[in-house]
Amino acid sequence: MAVVIASDLTKDVAGRRLLSGVSFKLERCDRLTLSGRNGSGKTTLLRMLAGDASVDSGSLSRQKGAKIALHDQRPPRERDLSLRDYVLSGAREVAALEAELARLEQAMAEGAHDEPTLAAYGRAQERFELRGGYRWRDRALTTVRGLGFDDEELDRRLSTFSGGELTRASLARALAGDPDLLLLDEPTNHLDIASLEWLEAHLRALDAAVVLVAHDRWFLEAVGTSVLELEAGRSRFFKGPWHAWRREQAAREIALGRAIERQQAEIARLERFVERFRAKASKARQAQSRVKRLDKMERIELDPRDSRELSFTFKEPERSGRVVLELRGGRIEVSGRVLLEDAAVHVERGEHVTLVGANGSGKTTLIDTLAGRRELPAGKLSVGHNVHLGFVSQHSEELDGEGTVLETTQRATGLTPGKARALLGRFLFSGEEAEKPVAGLSGGELKRLSLAVLVNSGANMLVLDEPTNHLDLESREALEDALRGFPGSLLLVSHDRALLDAVGSRTLAVEEGELRSYEGGWAEYVQVRAERRAARRSPEPLRPAKPRAVRAPRAREERNAKAGPSKNAKRLHAGLEREVVAAEAALTRVEDELADPSAWSDPERSASSSERHAGAKRQVEEAYARLEAAGG
Repeated sequence: MAVVIASDLTKDVAGRRLLSGVSFKLERCDRLTLSGRNGSGKTTLLRMLAGDASVDSGSLSRQKGAKIALHDQRPPRERDLSLRDYVLSGAREVAALEAELARLEQAMAEGAHDEPTLAAYGRAQERFELRGGYRWRDRALTTVRGLGFDDEELDRRLSTFSGGELTRASLARALAGDPDLLLLDEPTNHLDIASLEWLEAHLRALDAAVVLVAHDRWFLEAVGTSVLELEAGRSRFFKGPWHAWRREQAAREIALGRAIERQQAEIARLERFVERFRAKASKARQAQSRVKRLDKMERIELDPRDSRELSFTFKEPERSGRVVLELRGGRIEVSGRVLLEDAAVHVERGEHVTLVGANGSGKTTLIDTLAGRRELPAGKLSVGHNVHLGFVSQHSEELDGEGTVLETTQRATGLTPGKARALLGRFLFSGEEAEKPVAGLSGGELKRLSLAVLVNSGANMLVLDEPTNHLDLESREALEDALRGFPGSLLLVSHDRALLDAVGSRTLAVEEGELRSYEGGWAEYVQVRAERRAARRSPEPLRPAKPRAVRAPRAREERNAKAGPSKNAKRLHAGLEREVVAAEAALTRVEDELADPSAWSDPERSASSSERHAGAKRQVEEAYARLEAAGG
């Protein structure tokens, strides 16, 4: 049964048609990714699906009783809650079932043994157990751990967390509620790679329909099963993985370009005929016919924003010495807390080195130190001959932020106003956009401005901290193309695995408080990491679970007391009951694993447990359905 069906949805905003003809159907385990430029209506559509925004026309139907969870980047309103209470508040339905069971148990303890009370208790208990039973809190809190929080942080007040941490908390809350329809707006923001990998596995195993917006290409490929493309107010649904849609989109754009050329040629021909023969009586009827054809012709047009794509290259830099940057015996610390001890970094001319590690492991502090923006407490840092270093920070702090975009660019580059405008035009700051105050720029605009200054710097050693943050997908790909062709040296920190895979030739990884070097890029590092984990991990036997008895409903017991069932019916029913017992036992074993802290200490083990839990839960539901269909 479909969880949500959208048919010909439209939405107008400020008198402009934002969405038109949006249609799709999603069932459980379908994962729809929304594609479109900033401002194309992706977030608005998510809020329409959640019921937070109205539908102007068309129809939107959801499965009766479906639970809907929306994560849309808005911070929590209530900041006096603990992280634990905030996340668990996303599972109100199961908490309400637990409270109902407690109320009914109290009533029965006080002597209420009537049929309605016993039946209500049986129904509530069955629904409660299908949602995890009394382990529901442990299950909900696995999302917190999977997204990078420690147990020590569970009782901290939300008011003590940063904006990025609150965004992760909001995502954990949405996942904890076991929704039927999960709506995610940029869920990959503020996640390190381990958390991204956990989230991918969790979503793939989730027994829910998912609609998501993301700019992380690796994530889209790993999670999505279909794509809804939003462009210039129109929509197009594509069934299939993200890479197949991109291939189809590219072919369609090529074909569209040719169609536009043909149509423009036809329009020009008709217009020439009309202009030439309109005044001639012998040709007036033909001319009028062509005028009508022109009026009726549906013009093929591209979104005007298609011509506004970020595209740039780095100019050939000056040649540096063979060793560009070297750190020996380095101590990296923040506020007296040592993050890395005896760290070593060695970058040679033309080498593209990527730096990966968990949030808080010291990556940003390390590259700030290597870029000379932070003091080195201990060790020796050497910069090679004729090295000109260009730096882009995670939040573009290197920009002075005073005055307009044009003024900031001129101060940073020394260019004349005309040349500065030409540079800014390549980074989508055209005309009046160059006069915008820097203080009012969005995160994506600040990043594009930082890149514009960097491209003009002539640096032969680039140090970049999360350069794709706030960039849309097209801009990420433009940056990827430019860095891949950059002939100088590069030290890159990023959680964008597609970028790491495209540009890295060697990987530095912060692991267990140490800085380690691996030959090869992201793919080679993932392989080495997987082999190391497999070697360390020894198989652990599952703890046997005590089977729970399946008790036939009272009405059926009374019916059987009057007229016993046939032998075949007894055998069938006994077999179905055994299936239920086996399915519940398997579910209990998986839940026991999730209750064990070691189950979420390793993202891969946590993801595997989550996948198995979703499967075991489905087996229980299907076993009960077969039992009920057989009259049990």
